[in-house]
Amino acid sequence: MANDSTPSAPAPYGAALHDAKLSLRREMLARRDSLEHGIRASAGALIVARLRELPSLAAARTLLVTLPFRGEWDTMPLVTEALEQGKRVVVPRVNPVTRMLELYVVADPVRDIGTGHQGIPEPLPHCGAADPATVDWVLAPGVAFDRDGRRLGYGGGYYDRLLPLLAPATPRIAGAFDMQIVERVPTGPHDATIDLIATPAETIIPPPRVDR
Repeated sequence: MANDSTPSAPAPYGAALHDAKLSLRREMLARRDSLEHGIRASAGALIVARLRELPSLAAARTLLVTLPFRGEWDTMPLVTEALEQGKRVVVPRVNPVTRMLELYVVADPVRDIGTGHQGIPEPLPHCGAADPATVDWVLAPGVAFDRDGRRLGYGGGYYDRLLPLLAPATPRIAGAFDMQIVERVPTGPHDATIDLIATPAETIIPPPRVDR
């Protein structure tokens, strides 16, 4: 009996992988940034509501959160609530020389946050540094995700270098608009994956990471 199954296409690598990422990134950013403000705000509120329900967030003591930039959903309600609950909040700042994200403690977003690298909201110089090993919950940004936890970032590789520095058991969480979930994100061997993705419509739990 003939085998009717069609073999899957091989994953891209090298220049093909770079081009596939660039193409998807451009498409998703254009779609995301075209969302009307009201739709973005209501969708962001639904993402926050889903994240509030996570036991991992309730148990966390030190949260790593990236603040919203351009067309991203608003993460500030999570920061404010965490601080009100006595949790420790750390926010990354880009070091353009080392091309790494450095973590700093934020106690008051109004006092401690300013405009940083390429206009991204970042901790101001007076904030104290934080050890990545102390983070026990991380909210990672991204341009696109798939149901296996693959993540497409902005192209700098900053989170792909940062996430492996956290404790392996630290939950890697992401929030995304529904249109940011795609069939498959093109990734290479050094691209970090995500443990849970909250969208306005659903909570996606990918297969467990092999490094946990």
